[in-house]
Amino acid sequence: MENGAAQPVIVAIDGPSGTGKSSTSKAVAAQLGLSYLDTGAQYRAITWWMVHHGIDTDDPTAIAAVAAKPEIVSGTDPGNPTITVDGIDVAGPIRGQDVTSKVSAVSAVPEVRARITELQRTIAASAVTGIVVEGRDIGTTVLPDADLKIFLTASAEARAARRSGELKGVDLDTTREALARRDAADSSRKTSPLAKAGDAVEVDTTELTLAQVIECVVTLVGEKRAGK
Repeated sequence: MENGAAQPVIVAIDGPSGTGKSSTSKAVAAQLGLSYLDTGAQYRAITWWMVHHGIDTDDPTAIAAVAAKPEIVSGTDPGNPTITVDGIDVAGPIRGQDVTSKVSAVSAVPEVRARITELQRTIAASAVTGIVVEGRDIGTTVLPDADLKIFLTASAEARAARRSGELKGVDLDTTREALARRDAADSSRKTSPLAKAGDAVEVDTTELTLAQVIECVVTLVGEKRAGK
């Protein structure tokens, strides 16, 4: 690029729930002037649409048949990430228990993954300065050529504590069981399971503060850019 402008950098951040993925990704993108994409929100959005339209989320054939219908638009400003389905703001509703309990089943349907993966690749390709994309299969499936791949982990206890902190009035054991179920579902699905890419940098966030995790990722991006 001319004028010494930095090359757009694509950062993939994967890992299970409760590892600080969203908070880290948003903060890193904001700090480095990059776009941001929460891919989990897209899967939640398509799940919300299925529930909203009375599609049987236990029936993969029924899900596959309508996977192309909803129009999902993701805003990529890390300071204010938005998501709409057919023009409706669903940022709130997609975090509800109804969607949370069904998202793994809907996400496992190959037609859904193909549709959302294509959407994610299009968004990443059009990010002028670069983008931080967070999810579960970004480094392995969605953006295998990402400049930097990070896989966040944390102990089951730490993750459950963080999630129950986010979800007021939910006890730790229930949260831990729910997380374990989602991990099992997401890791064992046939189509692009939750997995660590061979060339990903693993960051265990159990003993780290959010600020330390952010600092670690910003440093990794800086090193990657310097080495280009």
